[in-house]
Amino acid sequence: MRLLVELERLGTMGAVSEVTGMGTSAISKHLAVLEKEAGVVLLTPDGRRVRLTPAGHRLAEHAVDILARVEAAKAEMTGEGDPVGRVDLVTFISMAVPVVLPALERLRLDHPGIDVRLIEHEPDQALELLHNGDADLGLIYEYSLVPRRMPETLALHRIGSEPLLLAQSARSAGGGRRTMTRERLSELSGASWIANSRGSDEDELVQRMCGAAGFRPRIRHRIDNLEAVNAVVAAGWGVGVMPKLAAPRRRGIALTPLGGLGGVRRIYLVARTGSWAWRPIRTVAHYLRSTAREILDDVDEVEPPEQV
Repeated sequence: MRLLVELERLGTMGAVSEVTGMGTSAISKHLAVLEKEAGVVLLTPDGRRVRLTPAGHRLAEHAVDILARVEAAKAEMTGEGDPVGRVDLVTFISMAVPVVLPALERLRLDHPGIDVRLIEHEPDQALELLHNGDADLGLIYEYSLVPRRMPETLALHRIGSEPLLLAQSARSAGGGRRTMTRERLSELSGASWIANSRGSDEDELVQRMCGAAGFRPRIRHRIDNLEAVNAVVAAGWGVGVMPKLAAPRRRGIALTPLGGLGGVRRIYLVARTGSWAWRPIRTVAHYLRSTAREILDDVDEVEPPEQV
C-alpha cells in the first residue's frame, strides 16, 4: 500500500524507485500482488508509463489513513504515543468512591483516549470475569486471616491494605477507641453477629477471630447493603466487622480497631498474565495505585512490570 501511495504522490515508477530504493521491476511485482488482493484494476498503461485507475486513486486514499493508523499503533505499543483503548475495570463497592472514581477523573483529564467501563462485583465474581476474559483489570481483596487462592492464569500486584474495625452500638460499646483485646471480644460471645449473604470469606474471618477469643459467634443477620448494616448496628441489633473504607462515620455507632485479632484487608490489582504489557491497562493501574496511596495503609510503591 505504501508503494501505491507513493505512486499517486510522485506520479511515476522511476520517482517511486528513487524514493524507496527499489527497482521498478520489484515495484511492479508488489503492485501486481496488491491489485490481485484488491480484486480490481489499480493501474492502466499510459504510453511508456502507468497511471492509477479511479479504483487505484480511491484505494490510495484509504491507504493513507490505514498507514497512518498503523504508525499510530506502533507508536502506542512502543510507548511513543498517548495510550488509547478500552479497559473494563471490575471493582468492589467500598473502593469505588474513595479510590476508583477520583483516579478515573484524573485519568480522563490526562489520557482522554482511554475508555474505562466499570463493573461492580465482589472478588469471587471479579476473578471469574478476569479469568474468562470478560474484564481486563480488577481490584480485589483478601483478609490476612483468610488468604484467597488465586487462579494461575492471573497476575496479582498488591497495592496496599486497610485495618479492620468492630462496629457496634455506641450505647453498648466499651473500651472506647482502644484496640480490641481477646478479653473484651469474649464479652460479645452472646451478641448477634452480622455477615453478608454470600457466606464466604467474611464468615470465615468472623469465625477465626472469635475462635481466638474462645467462643463461636452466632451469625444472626445476613445483610449486603452497607446502609442497612449501619442501621442494624446503630439500633443495637447486631455487631459486625468492617474494613476502614466501608466503616460509617455516624452517630450511634462505635468503631473499635481490631488490631492483630482481625488482621487487615489486603487489596490487589489483578489482570490476566501477559496483559500488563498493554499500555492502557498499565496506565489505569498506575492512576489507581497513585490514588490508593492517599487512602490505604502500607501502599506498595512498585509498579507492575510490563512483561507480567
